[in-house]
Amino acid sequence: MSKNYSSSFIRFNWISLVLIYLVIIAGSFVRISGSGMGCPDWPKCFGQWVPPTNIDQLPEGYQKKFSEKRAKKIEKFAKLLTAIGFSETAKQLKSDKSLLVEQAFNARKTWTEYGNRLVGFLAGNFVLIIFLWALLRYRKHRKLVLLTFLNLLFISFEGWFGSIIVATNLVPWTITVHLLFALVILGIQLYLLHMISTPKHKYSNLNGGLKWLVMIICLITFYQMFLGTQVREYIDVLTKKGIGRDKWDSLLGIEFLIHRSFSWAVLVLMSLMLYLNFKGPKRKFITISFGILCVELISGVLLAYADMPGLVQVSHLLFASILLGLLFFGLLRSKYPRESLL
Repeated sequence: MSKNYSSSFIRFNWISLVLIYLVIIAGSFVRISGSGMGCPDWPKCFGQWVPPTNIDQLPEGYQKKFSEKRAKKIEKFAKLLTAIGFSETAKQLKSDKSLLVEQAFNARKTWTEYGNRLVGFLAGNFVLIIFLWALLRYRKHRKLVLLTFLNLLFISFEGWFGSIIVATNLVPWTITVHLLFALVILGIQLYLLHMISTPKHKYSNLNGGLKWLVMIICLITFYQMFLGTQVREYIDVLTKKGIGRDKWDSLLGIEFLIHRSFSWAVLVLMSLMLYLNFKGPKRKFITISFGILCVELISGVLLAYADMPGLVQVSHLLFASILLGLLFFGLLRSKYPRESLL
């Protein structure tokens, strides 16, 4: 353990990492349960800090009220998009009247979305405390302060962008952006943990070929998560149109084909990585990563061919996030020379 940082600070950062993963899980669960619009406003839910449990607790005409508020938020967001050069996207948002359709109250969906927000709020506060902790006690460590500040900015952006997702009535591309920034936050948190603590056991440097292999698999896994979100969006659109699973393959497009092909590419590359790992100094993170990949591929097959949605979707995203995090953290950890840990 590093002598420069307290065990409490390191432990607090590990808890924050767990909370970030919980945010990803909660967001996925909201998606598969269709609870994204369980709260039509943000940060409150139906104008209340504690959401209602019964429709009788809502005022008459609540759907029209929140639809009008959404229209104003869409107008503001469209102006922002136009200002940064996305005028075409802004026009599409303003012209899409389906975004103003308000869903009927559903207590289960409302509290599912509210739970997601609570987890995000908790994670955000932990990231805030880490920044203040670093600023007050470790301000001489400028890189640490800068990274904790960046993570605070990103998680604040995530909170704000959550309001945009609600305002635009779950426009698909906004959900993809939301996930990508969650992965950036995850990456920064892992790097922070790499900075403030040393491993309890010996690591050896990766040789050039194995190091590049791990980096390539990291990049492909990240891209796979992006493609997977795109495929999920297309499936949601097809489902809303009443198109059955038997026609999906011909309608999903090139993203689905690339996503499916890259899955096998990752399996081949990780098999090679596992083989090279056994030939030299064995690194536990590589073996564990291969096991996680196998579970990830099984969940992907179940989603694609066995019609098993729901929690399988959550596990698919969860294991992909864990795989990405483990490979990235292992890559960072492997930079320690064995001699420095003796």
